[in-house]
Amino acid sequence: MEFPENLLYTPEHEWVDWTPGTQEPVTVGVTAYAAESLGDLVFVQLPEVGERVTSGAVCGELESTKSVSDLYAPVSGEVVEINKAVADDPALINSDPYAAGWLFRVRVENAEGLLTAAKYAELTGN
Repeated sequence: MEFPENLLYTPEHEWVDWTPGTQEPVTVGVTAYAAESLGDLVFVQLPEVGERVTSGAVCGELESTKSVSDLYAPVSGEVVEINKAVADDPALINSDPYAAGWLFRVRVENAEGLLTAAKYAELTGN
C-alpha cells in the first residue's frame, strides 16, 4: 500500500494536506489503510463548520459494517468546510480516500506529531 508523499499523517490514520508554517485551510481525510481496515463505511459524523477542533482529539465518527471508530483531528483550528458528498455517500472514503473521500477543511492554528509518508508506512508495516 502506498501513501501520497505530499501529505502528512497521524498515528490514528488521518491525513492532512498541509505545508507547515501556513494557516491556509487544509484538507483532512482518513488513509487508505484505515479505509481498508474499517471495511465498507456506512455512516460518517463530521465536525460542523465553525467548530474548533484540537489536534489529537476526537472530532467525529466513522461507522462501517464491521465497527465504529473515532475520527481524530490531525491539527488544531477552525473547521471551514465539510465534504457533504461523503456525508451522503460514505463509500467515497473506501473508493477514493485521498481525493473524493476527503472529510473536512480546517484553518490551521497548531499541529503536532504529524508523520511523513515514510514514517507512516513504517508505522503501518507497509
